Amino acid sequence: MKFDHGFASPEPKKTKLEHDFAIGDRVEVQSDEQGFEGSWYAAKIVKKLETDRYLVKYKTLRNDDGKGHVKEEVDCSNIRPLPPVLEMVDSFEVREQVDAFYNDGWWIGAIRRILINGMYSVYFKNSEEELKFKHSDLRVHQDWKDGKWTIPPKVHNSELHCDSATV
Repeated sequence: MKFDHGFASPEPKKTKLEHDFAIGDRVEVQSDEQGFEGSWYAAKIVKKLETDRYLVKYKTLRNDDGKGHVKEEVDCSNIRPLPPVLEMVDSFEVREQVDAFYNDGWWIGAIRRILINGMYSVYFKNSEEELKFKHSDLRVHQDWKDGKWTIPPKVHNSELHCDSATV
């Protein structure tokens, strides 16, 4: 994960395998499709393919016909282990980086406003959108780097200014 003024950005492509996964391992897969940058989807390793590639089966993404879950060949640079479960925080703070569960995946954002009734306004730098989320749909953002999980610093105030209307 790289930081642009403290804000987490999608991982740059890696050239070496950071983690060797086994069949059955639960992982998260990063999407590099346009419009989905910065999102991670729960999956399971189904098969190790040629060098640095795996067949994964997504937990939340379903086939177009709605029957069964999507399977996809993925480069290891787009796979990371599941982040460790952290104790649920009572509340988040403005500028704190979070993952928001949205459209079947976890999206990297930052708390822009604390609202009432356990709601938060989360800003997503990649799409320059601001959306509202319940506390239960957020988790502390963690970065996977050099085989370790870390919690990144808060983002700078300048990174939370956006032109999009709050949805």
